[in-house]
Amino acid sequence: MYKRFRRLRTNKTIRDLVCETKLSKDDFVYPLFVKEGRFDKIEVASMPGVYQMDIETIVKECGELIAIGIKAILLFGIPEKKDNIGSECMGEYSLISRTIRAIKQKYPEFYIITDLCFCEYTSHGHCGVLDDKTGQVNNDKTLENSLTQALVHLKAGANMIAPSGMMDGIIATLRNGMDKHGYSHIPIMSYSTKFASAFYGPFRDVAQSAPDKGDRKTYQMDVANRAEALEESLEDEAQGADILMVKPALSFLDIIRDIKNNTNLPIAAYNVSGEYAMLKLAGKHGLIDYDKVMYEKLLSMKRAGASIIITYHAKEICEMLN
Repeated sequence: MYKRFRRLRTNKTIRDLVCETKLSKDDFVYPLFVKEGRFDKIEVASMPGVYQMDIETIVKECGELIAIGIKAILLFGIPEKKDNIGSECMGEYSLISRTIRAIKQKYPEFYIITDLCFCEYTSHGHCGVLDDKTGQVNNDKTLENSLTQALVHLKAGANMIAPSGMMDGIIATLRNGMDKHGYSHIPIMSYSTKFASAFYGPFRDVAQSAPDKGDRKTYQMDVANRAEALEESLEDEAQGADILMVKPALSFLDIIRDIKNNTNLPIAAYNVSGEYAMLKLAGKHGLIDYDKVMYEKLLSMKRAGASIIITYHAKEICEMLN
């Protein structure tokens, strides 16, 4: 005898009618990496389908994204020159600011979120200014420099700031500083629960941002800590964040749900490079049905509570959703 569950699964029409979670093109943000120079684009060996691009190629890429329904990007920079404080990203004519202006000149309504950090710009690869005595990131000096970097992005035309360095007090520093400089209308997407994860490996290939020594465990979160993860996000909400983020996503779906149960703010899930690369490799070797597993993976993030999914799969999934 059929039970209620089976009756609501008898064909695709009824399954679609009662479906609780659906993916939409509006859910996705696509990460892009701009590199100084003129060279078109360079594919990253550890991340098939992901490229370092020059400014001209980034602008062309944005046109292709718009054509398939992607409305927002998360922009990272790879400079030619680095120093111990990451000074390149704090100048008015920084790589990121020139890229923002070039995109906005061609596509003024395209939504640009900028990653706010220093790991790509520092010679040591850490996310801020290193203290001369301890060798660790100096939290307060990094906060000052972060505001300078944010104002450079905003003056160029960025639509949203996304600080990823996990410095204590970063949201309050940015919110207060942005408000004072006339940017109270610009939202902040906080990397509020960013774990010191092993899943970032391929990203460090594309962004050329691996630390030259040590790790980032003194400022990123312990992967074992669930209560602290919630506390971090709620603290950033209290400081003025508009969107909270969990990074990585797939191994931390429980954290997404914990935060969702405790806030009304939108939550972003960052489907990181290691998660992407593993799926690509498994698909290449015929171990999985790549398209179906990709869809299921992204759906799990939305089902867990994410409103926004930042993913290198964005182009592929949006083409599937056509």
